[in-house]
Amino acid sequence: MTSVSEKTGGPSFVSGPRVSTQFAGRPRPGEAIIRMVLRLAAGLTVVTTIGILIALLVPSLSFFAEVPVWEFLFGTRWAPRFADASFGVIPLVSATLWTTGIALLVAVPFGLGAAILLAEYAKPRVRKILKPLLEILAGVPTVVYGFFALQFVQNVVLRDWLQLPTGAFSVLAAGLVMGVMIIPTVASIAEDAMSAVPNALRQGSAALGANRMQTTLRVVFPAALSGIVAAVVLGISRAVGETMIVAIAAGNQARIVTNPLEQGQTMTGFIANAALGDSRVGSLEYNTLFAVGLLLFIITLLINFISIRFVRRFREAY
Repeated sequence: MTSVSEKTGGPSFVSGPRVSTQFAGRPRPGEAIIRMVLRLAAGLTVVTTIGILIALLVPSLSFFAEVPVWEFLFGTRWAPRFADASFGVIPLVSATLWTTGIALLVAVPFGLGAAILLAEYAKPRVRKILKPLLEILAGVPTVVYGFFALQFVQNVVLRDWLQLPTGAFSVLAAGLVMGVMIIPTVASIAEDAMSAVPNALRQGSAALGANRMQTTLRVVFPAALSGIVAAVVLGISRAVGETMIVAIAAGNQARIVTNPLEQGQTMTGFIANAALGDSRVGSLEYNTLFAVGLLLFIITLLINFISIRFVRRFREAY
């Protein structure tokens, strides 16, 4: 049979690169070890999650044997250490919702704005400088953020500069600083999702006459929506589970928060403060820690389930 190169007198571009078959069919012990390590790592995460659930569930069952579930979930007074103890978790949930909502109002717009800047506008040299500087915020200890929220944001910004009628603590100060802490998380994941969008989509949009901002908002942003949603959900999980900032700056007075200028105790703040107490192991007061922790675990799990459904529905494959 005459080849293409023999007919044309030049090199042939029909056949692909020659693939070596030197290792074909031979056993590769290294790959088997790698597969075993990866399976072990995946199984370890599942076992760890089950262990956490069991560690929370066993003391929680002892707690709910003495306190009705509906009283815990729908009660409006949280006073586990008083003589007339009450175990309504609504005050803790309200403070948690306030701090999380305020944090998202800060982190989502600034985080997505930073992601758009890094992915679509910044030159490679500028991006190499800005992205590490942004990620430095993620490395600051949360206790430092907590004291920054208490000493500067609460006392200087809110009380002295803005003259707001607030006390020594507030969920507003805790939420604002928590939002600053979450910005690198949202920005980094969203920027990775936007950078993964093929340039062919950008070039096609530009060929149709769209400018860079139109291309970013109407082409790149929808194409990277699943990754952006994942970034926001991870930010929500960080905000719900944050401990030190709310324990220091939000206050420790458990009450239903109706105003962001008020102080309030979040679920994680209660766990941090109560864990340092002298509650007897196995007592009802001690088991309240695990009941609140179990509720926090369920809330975070529901948020992740909802996000997975949303991401699978709007995921784009290229």
